[in-house]
Amino acid sequence: RIIFNEKKIIMKVSVIMITYGHEKFLTQAIEGVLMQEVNFDIELIVADDCSPDKTKEVVEKIINTHPKSHLIRYTKHSVNKGMQPNFIWAYQQCKGEYIALCEGDDYWIDNKKLQKQVDFLEAESQYVMCFHKVDVLKTNGEIVDDFLTKVPEQFQLRETLLAKGNYIHAPSVMFRNNLITIPDIFHQSPIGDCLLYALLTKYGNIGYIQESMAVYRHNVGVLSKELDNSLKNALTMNLILLKIVDNEK
Repeated sequence: RIIFNEKKIIMKVSVIMITYGHEKFLTQAIEGVLMQEVNFDIELIVADDCSPDKTKEVVEKIINTHPKSHLIRYTKHSVNKGMQPNFIWAYQQCKGEYIALCEGDDYWIDNKKLQKQVDFLEAESQYVMCFHKVDVLKTNGEIVDDFLTKVPEQFQLRETLLAKGNYIHAPSVMFRNNLITIPDIFHQSPIGDCLLYALLTKYGNIGYIQESMAVYRHNVGVLSKELDNSLKNALTMNLILLKIVDNEK
């Protein structure tokens, strides 16, 4: 049984786009959302974490010129919140029945992506979220098949996610809103997406669409530059996951 919280729903899909220093990439990310062909209402929440570059000017240009700019809800924070607090803030703004993710340095390549994922989740009530294949853009400009992750057997189960680690790229994710309240411990994590999936899968399974509908930029974002101590980050992630599961019991 899926337990919903009291979050207000007034449209079908909210897209969260957290961004920091993505001036060079943001136009492509936003246009990938605005090109979506859907039979429902959507909103794009662009949460700018006090970027020091020209991110604001890039977004304002799109707002002033794009015919679908009314879908964009842009906020530039006056101080830098940090990645996880910025995501939580954006999540709290979402008014959609479903939430999709696309950070400011990734982008979508299928204009039916949102429609396909909504159709999938509405037909498959046992799934609380779904993801799909992505292509990977290397630093040399080459776009290749995903060599970073491998979708395991029994990918749909929470137990597999907890045992195998994250095999889901954020720009491929859509999940049901109104399921979770994000705990304070979320702020302590170096990586937020796997924690989000762990919280969601308390209520159901993970669906998978075997089509490539997004591109993930490899070794581009701020996070990539912060992961030098990968062992420490992995241990921190696992400890937080254990605490979340232990608290449920």
